[in-house]
Amino acid sequence: MENLRFIGIIPARYASTRFPGKPLAQLGGHSVIERVWMQVSQVLSNVIVATDDERIVAEVNRFGGKAVMTRADHKSGTDRCFEAYEKNGGGEDVIINIQGDEPFVSAEQLRSIMQCFDAPLTDIATLVKPFPPTRPFPELSNPNSPKVVVDKNMNARYFSRSVIPYVRGIEPEDWPKSTQFYTHLGMYAYRAKVLEQITRLPQSPLEIAESLEQLRWIENGYTIRVGISNEETIGIDTPQDLARAEEFLSLCAGSER
Repeated sequence: MENLRFIGIIPARYASTRFPGKPLAQLGGHSVIERVWMQVSQVLSNVIVATDDERIVAEVNRFGGKAVMTRADHKSGTDRCFEAYEKNGGGEDVIINIQGDEPFVSAEQLRSIMQCFDAPLTDIATLVKPFPPTRPFPELSNPNSPKVVVDKNMNARYFSRSVIPYVRGIEPEDWPKSTQFYTHLGMYAYRAKVLEQITRLPQSPLEIAESLEQLRWIENGYTIRVGISNEETIGIDTPQDLARAEEFLSLCAGSER
């Protein structure tokens, strides 16, 4: 990993059905996008924001970051990342895609995903979180929280909005206590040549069925290495999430006093 050159790219759109303008929303005296930038910059010296809106560019310039304007019609953050990577000049070996609405992304998470590339056969890396056995089954079965099955080498074998694996002969409410489940954390890293290749792939049947783009990569034979994180994070999807994030930030500040 020491010989690889990493770049962090933070896709950030202004338009959002549930929370328009959320990258510019204020969280503890900083915009959400600035908070993401601050967290990522603790680990990576090369960080850019990929956006389609001049207001976000202006905000990034204000706090001293670097932004790249991209097309407005991208279907995913993966596609936006590749355009920003090329416009920035390229040259890095690995691109880390950090969501622009994750202001609590941690140094531990970034290092974990970077370490996945210690394995030479890793094409793509992502993170999972072990599901605690004490948490209730309805939380596990939430379709908005994809589940992941991994092999003994910590390569992802399948992602699903359903609960996988199925535990036969046990009532669902006891499943969390019967086996280790993993939920997916939406951070990715790609080798540069792989990122270029996957942006050219057509949608695959499993991807369409589950509405999970990473299934397209698995169906086309790419190796997705998985890193484990136990960090608690709060993604900002709605104004209610922002309020929860403010509470979380206050608790963190209180515990440091």
